[in-house]
Amino acid sequence: MYAEFYGLKELPFALTPDPRFIYFTPSHTEVMANLHYGIESGKGLVVVTGEVGTGKTTILRWMMERLDRTVLVAYIFNPRLSVPEFYQHVATLLDVQKWETKSELLLELGRALESRHGRGLRTVLIVDEAQGLSPHVLEEIRLLSNFESNTAKQLQIVLTGQPELREVLNNPDLRQLKQRIALRCVIKPLPNVEETDRYITSRLLVAGAERTDVFSPEAVDFIFRCSDGIPRNINNLCDNALLAGYASGDTTIGRQIIEDVAETFDMLPRSDRGRQVGEEREAPARIFTSAGRAELWNAGTTTSEKD
Repeated sequence: MYAEFYGLKELPFALTPDPRFIYFTPSHTEVMANLHYGIESGKGLVVVTGEVGTGKTTILRWMMERLDRTVLVAYIFNPRLSVPEFYQHVATLLDVQKWETKSELLLELGRALESRHGRGLRTVLIVDEAQGLSPHVLEEIRLLSNFESNTAKQLQIVLTGQPELREVLNNPDLRQLKQRIALRCVIKPLPNVEETDRYITSRLLVAGAERTDVFSPEAVDFIFRCSDGIPRNINNLCDNALLAGYASGDTTIGRQIIEDVAETFDMLPRSDRGRQVGEEREAPARIFTSAGRAELWNAGTTTSEKD
């Protein structure tokens, strides 16, 4: 609706995890380096955690699109699976056939993994939203990590999830799985206003923007404050701000529009909640009179001199 008005070829701030719009912060680059190293070196189990909306699924899809075609990937994005359902998914995604029981599946899977590993080929199991896996399925994942040669793991496993995944893995009953984690990394929110500005500019350019100053500096500053640097929150604010700006005929999105959108989505910073949108914050009330402050200052100075 607003794309043509702002000179865009497509919507730049959709909430879907489109790998074309990935923006590499130092945190994202570190995570990608860990994934590349872990898979290429046959390290086995890699765990990636990050707050909701920081781009975990986007970075996984970006990576999977760029893996060599010799790499066989099983990607599971629904963690609410029973053990039989989990194995059914694994068997289907890794093209393991001719099995009826779990033991037959594991035997066939072992043969397939050994054959691929012997030819220098990598096999990867990726489980997204892994904080939702049951302890029983996590135990089965531990057993799958036992497929190995004398020098490397034959099945590379990547678990990604919200920070709660760390708590799940700290369960004493899962200590054997935790000990098998070869690499851990964290996707962090954007750290400051400057990085937020670069993120917004990057997405505008991918969407074919003719100009990148669509958002005023004051708007970008407030977007960072409202979003806590989380990309999904930034996308939501920017998308709705562009829609509001289009409706009001504003070619540049100012802070006021961001305030209106943030108020609607209950995303105002804590210090701004309870105030009317656009209302200036009053200066903190004085606790002492001028004479009282002077007296307190003199008292402190006198005490310091005595010491």
